[in-house]
Amino acid sequence: MADKSIDRVAAITALTRKSIWLASWMIHHANHIRPNVDGVKVGGHQASSASMAALMATLYFGVLKPEDRVAVKPHASPLFHAIQYLMGRQTRQKLVDFRAFGGAQSYPSRTKDTEDVDISTGSVGLGVAFTAFASLVQDYVRAKNWARNDRPEGRMIALAGDAELDEGNIYECLLEGWKHGLRNCWWVIDYNRQSLDGVVREGLYQRIEAVFTAFGWRVVTLKYGALQRAAFAEPGGDRLKDWIDACPNDLYSALMFRGGAAWRARLSDEIGDQGPVSALLDRRSDAELAALMANLGGHCVESLLEQFEAASGDQPTVFIAYTVKGWGTPLAGHKDNHAGQMTAAQMAQLQAEHGIDAGEEWDPLAGLDNPDALQAFIDAVPFNAGTSRRLSSPVVKTPGPQFIGTGATSTQAAFGRILDALAKTDSALAQRIVSTSPDVTVSTNLGAWVNRRNLFASEEMADLFQKESIPSTQKWRFTPEGQHIELGIAEMNLFLMLGAAGLSHSLFGERLLPIGTLYDPFIARGLDALNYACYQDARFLLVATPSGVSLAGEGGAHQSISSPLIGMAQDGLASFEPAFADELSVIMDWAFDYMQRSGDARPDLADWPRDVTGGSVYLRLSTRSLEQPPRQMAGALADDVIRGAYWLNPPSPQCEVVIAYQGVLASEAIEAAAQLGGDRRNVAVLAVTSADRLNAGWQAAQRGRLSGERGAESHIDKLLSEVPNRAGIVTAIDGHPATLGWLGSVRGHRTIALGVEHFGQTGTVSDLYRHFGIDAASIATASRSLFGGR
Repeated sequence: MADKSIDRVAAITALTRKSIWLASWMIHHANHIRPNVDGVKVGGHQASSASMAALMATLYFGVLKPEDRVAVKPHASPLFHAIQYLMGRQTRQKLVDFRAFGGAQSYPSRTKDTEDVDISTGSVGLGVAFTAFASLVQDYVRAKNWARNDRPEGRMIALAGDAELDEGNIYECLLEGWKHGLRNCWWVIDYNRQSLDGVVREGLYQRIEAVFTAFGWRVVTLKYGALQRAAFAEPGGDRLKDWIDACPNDLYSALMFRGGAAWRARLSDEIGDQGPVSALLDRRSDAELAALMANLGGHCVESLLEQFEAASGDQPTVFIAYTVKGWGTPLAGHKDNHAGQMTAAQMAQLQAEHGIDAGEEWDPLAGLDNPDALQAFIDAVPFNAGTSRRLSSPVVKTPGPQFIGTGATSTQAAFGRILDALAKTDSALAQRIVSTSPDVTVSTNLGAWVNRRNLFASEEMADLFQKESIPSTQKWRFTPEGQHIELGIAEMNLFLMLGAAGLSHSLFGERLLPIGTLYDPFIARGLDALNYACYQDARFLLVATPSGVSLAGEGGAHQSISSPLIGMAQDGLASFEPAFADELSVIMDWAFDYMQRSGDARPDLADWPRDVTGGSVYLRLSTRSLEQPPRQMAGALADDVIRGAYWLNPPSPQCEVVIAYQGVLASEAIEAAAQLGGDRRNVAVLAVTSADRLNAGWQAAQRGRLSGERGAESHIDKLLSEVPNRAGIVTAIDGHPATLGWLGSVRGHRTIALGVEHFGQTGTVSDLYRHFGIDAASIATASRSLFGGR
């Protein structure tokens, strides 16, 4: 009967080696064995995976609990897939198809990979910072009396490359974490001292240590492995340690690549003394000396277990783990190894060293001693408990649209009043809303909501101005029951927070409905993090205001042009730009439901690709007040608002021109139509509430027709089918004209697209509208040009 007992350190060490092999073979197979039909480089990161092998194997097979959440270094993706495969959470076919269609993803993905990915990574640095915001969200949820607290707290863990610390968003995140009392967060830095283009600067370690210490983190340095510490205890070992500490990064890497003989020559020349140090070196063969010098803290399972398990408590902790890039492979230490790959000969050498026979390359435990014991060990790993770590939370019912009256108002003001109306209720939806803003809470009309629902803090803090009887419109109290998380003025942090809060149902089993507000032009400052949040399928409501050149007095620096196109192009984000408060009321009620959808669909053929599966929502609002139409917003009209457009003035068979507007230019479009009506022209007015949804529906209908669904027809198809072919269309938006310019392609109508293409300047609204040709007179002039001279 096979022996099923195995030492823990020995087991994890064996699985570390196996993970290196599988990750290396996966990349080699994808690049050199699998047919490459298009000749484009497949890629992969053998060296970057190898440097993290012991770190990740020790965590996954020895330290992590099911409640812990991990963001894996993007370039260690093959290693992650290999570990998941060893745990039985990944299929062999997915590894065979690594970086191929349907295979394991190039970088870990919550939505594309089938195994247990907690946090997507890819854009370096974002996954690292995301863990801090996930930890803050965990604290937020656990402070609420409506949330379950029978689940243990998890640690939010980032596995980061040292080069990722060049990313500025990491330092923005550190400051925010310090302000909010960050807890239960580990960052494990793979300090291999190499990046894509070279070796890192000397002294980086000291800077990293100083930064984290300044923000209250515990810093744990994992520099020496057990073999090295034992050597340091030998006679002459102190001099060896001093030499290692003084050795420049590039020299250490170069000697690692050259091997044991080079180590011996260099050490003998620089510290050999024909005494204790020489004896220390002589007691070891070249291979043993190479192993000793490679035995840095980040490669020693014994040392890693000791330090990880000693890091008790909830203080945020950074582990700076010294490693060698390419450790355990022929690429170790070479400065070109980031994108470099092992040759066929080097892979054959590695295969022989691992004792893997031909045909056994994919076998999980091939080449390892005592495989039955190793399998029993894997089956007993706490992190591999067998149950899904993806949690869920019931859908929260929406109370219906909150209508706020018909007086003149802006959409930004209406947003604040709608949210205030929700804040007055004791509904489950109001309880689950959490708002956040990068230091623009008041100027984006969240003030009334915060007055009623307070700011979140883990400990009660009184409003000192109120306590001192100083009048203020802001009656803000910090409390664990608070529902607004105030952020500093960094948009990257806003989107990372929205991403973390928007995954609370999956990560922590409690649904949140996050609302984030910011100035519309500054969406671009956090666009990478916004894309990242959407790629994870996080759910949130993004409210961007004020927008366009309608923010006339602020000048070009605060005016937005391209943001409607961002809303259309960003996957996972349904974009709206309503003109009137009643439209906004319907859209917000729909958005709270849409954010919670999780059904299966055929998104390639659905009328609107994400209507079944759901997603996040972006509202582009304005500070400019408009007179509100007196009407009942319900039934077919409300449905059309969500579909993306409705007829404010429908076309007749004699229609000569359609004025299609989106957003705040409603008043200009209506006035232009009135001017043209005075010319006895028949003019229709199309109110577009979402160019994004109109376009998505149109694209989906076209795909449906190409797939044989002859009757597939989109909402905009149906609307424009009522317009005679001889009529023209004039589109108008306080944004880039391409947002609506495509409408003429739907049914072949002549089209003139009006909008803003250049940076704005200061002035009055009427000055800027006239300057950019989006005022009523310009819309009317463009419309007359389509009359054909009649």
